[in-house]
Amino acid sequence: MKDWWVEKMKLYIKQKVFSFRGRFYIRDEKNRDRFYAEGVPFTWGRKLYVYDIKGNQVGFISKKIWSFLRKYYIEVGGRTYTLVKEYTFFRSRYYLEGLSWTMKGDFMAHEYSLEDYKGVVMSMSKHWFTWGDSYELDIVDPDNEVLCLSIALAIDCMNADSSNNN
Repeated sequence: MKDWWVEKMKLYIKQKVFSFRGRFYIRDEKNRDRFYAEGVPFTWGRKLYVYDIKGNQVGFISKKIWSFLRKYYIEVGGRTYTLVKEYTFFRSRYYLEGLSWTMKGDFMAHEYSLEDYKGVVMSMSKHWFTWGDSYELDIVDPDNEVLCLSIALAIDCMNADSSNNN
């Protein structure tokens, strides 16, 4: 059982606009490299590997190619989750399969939160007017760090797909 006084941890995702290898680093609140993600060029669908700073693969994100709804598979800790983007009349809505967490927020402003029955698991906000995409993640439980990071990266991949299609 976790102590209730444990502070939230922060991760910062900063992607370069013109990255040859598609690698970018994820840092903590003390500006230390914690993880890096690396895309796979020239594949069907987007694929993104997540590594800890020692080079151990801790997550994998891949786009489902043939699907009516946009879907990404998120593999973390031997389990697979599915992030689904469905279209409603006025806006997009995201949900997760394989988790009891719900997603809430203003998806047009890129302000999201993941919640379980106890409250917020992670909040995610996009920093505007930066060179490349920049996100700040507030993660409540360090045990969910890699899963929350992978979900945030999958959301960013979906948003990139949407902006490329427009």
